[in-house]
Amino acid sequence: MKIGKNTVPRTAISTSNEHTIIVRGADLCRDLIGKISFTEYFYLLLTGQRPSACATAVLNATLVAIAEHGLVPSVQASRMTLAAAPDALQGAVAAGILGCGSVILGASEAAGRMFLEIDERSSNNASLDDAASMVVTEYRALRKSIPGYGHPLHKERDPRVDTLFAVARDAGADMRYVTIAEAVESAIPGVIGKDLRLNVSAAIPAVLLGIGFPVQALKGVPILARTAGLIAHLNEELEQTIGFALSYQAAKETIYDGTLPEGYGSVSGKPSDVV
Repeated sequence: MKIGKNTVPRTAISTSNEHTIIVRGADLCRDLIGKISFTEYFYLLLTGQRPSACATAVLNATLVAIAEHGLVPSVQASRMTLAAAPDALQGAVAAGILGCGSVILGASEAAGRMFLEIDERSSNNASLDDAASMVVTEYRALRKSIPGYGHPLHKERDPRVDTLFAVARDAGADMRYVTIAEAVESAIPGVIGKDLRLNVSAAIPAVLLGIGFPVQALKGVPILARTAGLIAHLNEELEQTIGFALSYQAAKETIYDGTLPEGYGSVSGKPSDVV
């Protein structure tokens, strides 16, 4: 990613004067507040365009699909942070969001870029199935995981996948990238030797690319959605704290397997057992 050389800061997102606030060319108070949903507003902020009904339905479905995922590491980090600093809601939210990476929440962007690569190859005289197989083979050779495939709980397809695909299909979205995602799923067993099925992190870019959503912003969708889930967990944390219980359980289950100084934990000169 190149850093621009502009010496004058410019933005097309918003401006204001004494009487009016302008967002993406619209009067915030007259044209937007009470007139559009937050999902529509997010799309407008991001792209500068009002979303179609199709785009709104698909984007809204992805935000709902990924907002809550239980006590995953990012949520635990967030709740433990709030337990330690209950006056710093913003810090606790940040603690959870900072855990978004290639394993948690970041796979959507990686999967989207993979789908675009397959799409480009299939446009250059290769069949879609062949292009998918080639890319999966190259990922395998580089020891790269296939982003958005396989799930520790859902050994069949993640149940959110088919629901998101159905929303996209019913809304009239371009299903090209859904077809690509399914071609990758079909290619994986022959290349990897495992039957890794689609999970939600691949379904999200498959449907969002079909509404023209920018690939570089794909990671932002799970981040935005998960922020809502984190705030819900943190509100519960303030009412029924489990942050310290999570910390206690982790400490209780931890096994020390390092060296010990002579006489550590000894009783009558005899070292005690170390688990």
